[in-house]
Amino acid sequence: MTTTRTLTRRAGLAAVAVTSALVLAACGGSGHTGHRSAAGSSATPGSSAGAHNAQDVAFAQGMVPHHRQALEMARLAAGRASSAQVKDLAARIEKAQDPEIRTMTGWLTAWGEQVPMAGMDHSGHSGMSGMSGMMSDADMTALKKATGKDFDTRFLSLMVRHHQGAVEMAATEKDKGRSGAAKAVADDIVTAQNAEIKEMRQLLGTS
Repeated sequence: MTTTRTLTRRAGLAAVAVTSALVLAACGGSGHTGHRSAAGSSATPGSSAGAHNAQDVAFAQGMVPHHRQALEMARLAAGRASSAQVKDLAARIEKAQDPEIRTMTGWLTAWGEQVPMAGMDHSGHSGMSGMSGMMSDADMTALKKATGKDFDTRFLSLMVRHHQGAVEMAATEKDKGRSGAAKAVADDIVTAQNAEIKEMRQLLGTS
């Protein structure tokens, strides 16, 4: 009788342990998924596809080519700028905006929406009315031909305008968007690019 009672107790304890392990595993898995989504890494349909609206789609589809052009501008600085401050600023712009492009591309894929093609310019984008601050082909050609102090001045002047456009687009997303992740990125853009606008104006001597 004692042996039977002991075995029964052991079986009960084992069942409790297995149940606890399953509960902990479920909690751990849920926490991991939530963290990945909140971090804004490559979005999945389950984490972000439902909570968005047309404004979120327009924001991502507009900001991806907008950021791509900023990267194109920034990458010119290493071989053309004369100012170390301009080169440093360009490197920081590239470091910040490249991951944001990947994040927003992930949202669009998860939402089943079209991802803007690489190389798409202002005139080729269907939502060009929301693409404030984009450089024209003439602006980009002149920047590519410039070197030294001329490049520094052109780059800073054009990038101020480019950033102002991004801030306007991000402000609209914060006001009208639904996706928490998209609105968080928009808030980051407003904060970071307003600070860079101030920095660039100081370098230009117009602050």
